[in-house]
Amino acid sequence: HDRLMGVFGLRMRVQTLRLGDERVELTEFVAPSTGRPVPADRRSTDHAFQHIAIIVSDMDSAYAHLRRHDVAHVSPGPQTLPDWNPAAGGIEAFYFEDPDGHVLELLAFPPDKGAARWHRPTDRLFLGIDHTAIVVADTEASEAFYRDALGFTVAGRSLNYGPEQERLNSVFGAKVRITRMQPPGGGPSVEFLDYLAPATGRPMPEDTRANDLWHWHVRLRTPGLDARAAAMEADGAPLVSPGVQDLPDDALGYRRGLMVRDPTGHALLLTE
Repeated sequence: HDRLMGVFGLRMRVQTLRLGDERVELTEFVAPSTGRPVPADRRSTDHAFQHIAIIVSDMDSAYAHLRRHDVAHVSPGPQTLPDWNPAAGGIEAFYFEDPDGHVLELLAFPPDKGAARWHRPTDRLFLGIDHTAIVVADTEASEAFYRDALGFTVAGRSLNYGPEQERLNSVFGAKVRITRMQPPGGGPSVEFLDYLAPATGRPMPEDTRANDLWHWHVRLRTPGLDARAAAMEADGAPLVSPGVQDLPDDALGYRRGLMVRDPTGHALLLTE
């Protein structure tokens, strides 16, 4: 586990939470203790930024529920994206923070947007996780990596700007190039956020470690892990783990794993 995560002397508690068909793993580092906090001046344009998008059946009710739990706002309130944007028009969205400073997003899709499963009749308010969004330094470089190294395909593109987007991200003058990448086996997608303006996002800290609170990783199940790892190393992908690691047990739900970084520095955990 030390070598897998790149943290010497590792002891951690992992809690798996489920929402609909999706799961989120919360990792608490016992030894060494939790690393550095999310910077107080963190901005949505920073390359370390990442969130997960939680789909709700009714935005007003979901927002009222969060207000009752005193969540920290990033957006001033839910935003409805404008109809002039054919890829995003009518989508309702809201950014907020969890207790550790991780950003989460609520999304409510109009009838003509989103996967069919988000429109099934239900009495549930919080339905599942649609995607994780990451800020990228270069859309083309990130698209090539996720396509060629991991088998993702482009599932959608959008260019978002205007007052609604500025309020949603809490970024004045925001103009965001968005690319949705779908993994080959289905499941939540990865969405690239490429800020054309303002182009002031800070790079991922080079000394980021898995116990820093701004660390996220996306876990991908993949066959042929050894061959994939060799190909990624040959292409110069930064490895966190020194090669594929065989774990002593399957307590984490897998027996073999490799952690790598994408071109912007976001962590990916490949498991077999």
